[in-house]
This record gives sequence, C-alpha cells and structure tokens, in this order.
Amino acid sequence: MGRERLVNLRSKWLQMIEDVSFRKLINNSECPEKLKYDFNKNGELKHVDTNEPFVFNYQNSYNHKCYRILGQLITQYVFELLEKVCSLQKIYIPTCMADSKICSFFFMSKNALTNRSGDVLCRPLGTEIQHGSQIPFITTALKCSWGVIVLNPNDNFVDLKIEPEYLSLLENDAICPLNLSWAVLKRNSSNLKEHTTYVWYHFILKTSSRNVAFIAHGYEGLIFINLLMQRTLEVMNKVYAVALIDSKHHMKHQTQGNSEVQTWIWKHCQEWVLKVSL
Repeated sequence: MGRERLVNLRSKWLQMIEDVSFRKLINNSECPEKLKYDFNKNGELKHVDTNEPFVFNYQNSYNHKCYRILGQLITQYVFELLEKVCSLQKIYIPTCMADSKICSFFFMSKNALTNRSGDVLCRPLGTEIQHGSQIPFITTALKCSWGVIVLNPNDNFVDLKIEPEYLSLLENDAICPLNLSWAVLKRNSSNLKEHTTYVWYHFILKTSSRNVAFIAHGYEGLIFINLLMQRTLEVMNKVYAVALIDSKHHMKHQTQGNSEVQTWIWKHCQEWVLKVSL
C-alpha cells in the first residue's frame, strides 16, 4: 500500500473519530471538572487548558486515582471507536451466557470467520489514538479485506461498583479503588490465558483462514507462547506470523527445550522493542 493512500486513510479515520467524543464520556461522569482532558486532532490525550499530557505520579494518591478513572474512560472510548469507526462487532463470551453484564467480550469484523486472511490483535490501548490504540492499523487491515479479531484479555472481573461510588474515591484517600471484594471473576475470562484460550478454541480455530497473524504486546506475548505450547499443532497449522511488541515471553523457559517449537518461533515470530524517548 502506497504512502499517499496510508496518509489518506489516516485523515479519514481522524475525521471519523470526531463523531465519537471523549469529552462527552467525561462530561457524563460525576467529575468532569476534575478530568479536563481530551484527544486532540492528532489523537493525543492533552489537558484542555494547558495542552499538557497527563503525567502519572505514583507517589500522589489523588493523581493515581485520576489515572485509574481516566484509564477506564479511555477504555470505553476506544471500545466505542472499535464499534463505530471500525465497525467491529462486540462478541460476548462465553456464548452460553444469557446476561451480557456478567460476560467478557472481544471484537471481531463481520468477515473474520469466513475470510481466508486474518489478523488477531491483543488488547489495543494507550494515551494516543494513532499509536496506542492500533486503530489506524485495524482500519488499514479492514481496507485490505482482512478479517480482524481484537482480544480483550484484561476484562476479568464483573464490576459491581456504581460510578458515583467509584468517582467519589477522588475525595476519600482512605478507600482503595481496587477493592476486589466488590468484584467477581468472569467465567471463561478470569485471566489473560483463559480469555485467549477460549477465543482461540471457539472462534479463531474455526475461521476459514489458515494464514492467521498474531500481534501481541507485553505480557500478551507470554500468553501467546503459552497458547503455542498448550495447543502446538493447532497453532502451527493456523498461524503464519507473530509480531511480539515489547514482549514479556521467555522462549527458553516456556518452550522447555522443545526444539520443534523453538524452530517454529524462530521462523514465524518477529520481536520489536519500542524506543522510549527520555
């Protein structure tokens, strides 16, 4: 795909995301005056008054709580973009559950199960839409008529908190915002491994494509190698390429000296380490 076409695609999706407002999510929350952030035209999260990015300070409890609330709102925003801009379908799992409120979910393009070429992307999140969300990549893949599946492996708990209670934590330093007594594990998605394995077995394995590509970031790289070890023949026959971005996998330890698996990894996997500017 030519550079000019990529530039045009980027311009189109930037125009499309204007219809999905991050500020609207914040304004509908209980403390819009305390979270004065928005994504600019370049997809960067900046303060609406100072134009400065959000700076995380782990030593400041108030800052830490704002960070967590912003994180939840950004997650909602990216999920809306996946549905409204990328036209991906939200698929609830396990499929046998009737109540979606207690289910996990992932996203899938309409042609993902029947397309002969497919991509599997692990959870896309970040403070920049252009880079952190992978939405430009997803849009490009869809333009090329590829099937796309976006996993959501960190969605592990049924959240029993209501928003006013959660946001009131900004005023109360004595309460922990991650009180796990308020949450229960989601069935078939209690952790990253379980979520990935479920989607693999019930969806990815059943796709028409024999040219599936995985893109895994951080700990999700470890999860992919775990999937490879648990379902070796299935993965080897289905997956032709794996991009490992800042991956936390440990090939020697996880493969336990299995030379066949190690050879497959060397042939089909490529690792990148993101450069961080200090």
